[in-house]
Amino acid sequence: MPLEGEYAPPDPADWVREQIEAWERSGGTQGTTLRDTGLPVVIVVNRGVRSGKLRRTPLMRVEHDGSYLAVGSRGGAPRDPAWVANLRADPHVEVWDGPQRTDHLARELAGDERELWWERAVAAFPNYAEYQQRTERLIPVFLLEPLA
Repeated sequence: MPLEGEYAPPDPADWVREQIEAWERSGGTQGTTLRDTGLPVVIVVNRGVRSGKLRRTPLMRVEHDGSYLAVGSRGGAPRDPAWVANLRADPHVEVWDGPQRTDHLARELAGDERELWWERAVAAFPNYAEYQQRTERLIPVFLLEPLA
């Protein structure tokens, strides 16, 4: 069942706002790559833990057998991105992959399963390895599994 509610305004960063607006304007045929890199992204929609509003976040597309990975790298910053707390509080998310919108349930990974998916993440976006070296925190990763 798709998430329902009021959308929060897109992140104030110009590139994030432009990415989301391009996706929405085109129905998912544009705004599907990270800036001019050509690397694919998805938009993950989650509910804000404090506001209750729906938040849209472009994330690198790391997909395997219908499940996606959400990597809380924040470019190697010392703190997690805000959406990490949102997923921990309410794991129901939507994934917008091109024109497809699907419901998923997020769960944070640890151990061997995290390592397997971390390798997939770095293969899709090698900068993740550098981001992990920049920070003392273990970058959280969430597996977004399709809801039946």
